Amino acid sequence: MTDLAILYEHPFWFEPLFGALSARGISAQKIHADGLCFDPSSAIVPAPLVFNRIAMSSFLRAPEHPIFFARSLLAHWQRLGARVLNGVRALETDASKASQLSLIAGLGHGIPATRVVHRRADLISATQGLRWPLVVKANIGGSGAGIMRYDDLAALEQAVATGAVPDSIDRVLLVQEYVPVRGGAITRIETLGGRYLYAIEVDGGGAFDLCPADACLVDGKPSIMRRAAEPDPAIIDAAERIVQAAGIDVGGVEMMIDDRDGVPRFYDINALSNFVAKPLDILGWDPHERLVDWLVQRIADAKA
Repeated sequence: MTDLAILYEHPFWFEPLFGALSARGISAQKIHADGLCFDPSSAIVPAPLVFNRIAMSSFLRAPEHPIFFARSLLAHWQRLGARVLNGVRALETDASKASQLSLIAGLGHGIPATRVVHRRADLISATQGLRWPLVVKANIGGSGAGIMRYDDLAALEQAVATGAVPDSIDRVLLVQEYVPVRGGAITRIETLGGRYLYAIEVDGGGAFDLCPADACLVDGKPSIMRRAAEPDPAIIDAAERIVQAAGIDVGGVEMMIDDRDGVPRFYDINALSNFVAKPLDILGWDPHERLVDWLVQRIADAKA
């Protein structure tokens, strides 16, 4: 048995992590979700330490995605005593934008004004009290999937009538005020072990897919601006509190400054953070090295 197992789905996203581990001589069992099955009566875990890297966007790549399977598998391993990084609580938070917003608001931080429904027919009545334009979001999204903007009630009514509104694989939808972002760029704060790691500003020119990693920068996708950022200490403190409350060991939080009132509004928690592309150019250092340092310590803790 190796000291570390990594559960993943995307075939390319974790090559930098695998490479960084190999360069440090750290052996890790790579467990791809496809083809995997488990015996719920088994008392065997793949490693004392398991790192969950299942992405919510996996449903975009395969209709038979592993999101809900991974929840059962990770719960089984946790019950057997494995230490699971980004375990069940983190995965459940990642898999519900509604739960994310409830958690953030419960901590006293600003969020975009939002209503949650489970029927498309209820989207119209859910707009009452919200300011236009609005967006409709899938509760389980990823890479900007399942988000549509509507500038007025007539546009949304037409979309509902024709079935052209977003769908979510859990049949939960969010109606949310479209927040005009001060300066045009959102802030993505990455954390490690519940603490601030780095932050970047991302400007996609109005696009909803703001993934800043190498694997997301594909031909045909609109380019996005990425630059290092130094958020206000209060913003950093808020992000740390959010990921700690969500049970996220490695992950990011996205926020924006509402240009209407200057209020910081947190709107997304991401337990599957791909570090920024070209980190040496943008940050001056490679976050994968810090991640490996942290994993080495977690391996030692799991052995203790």
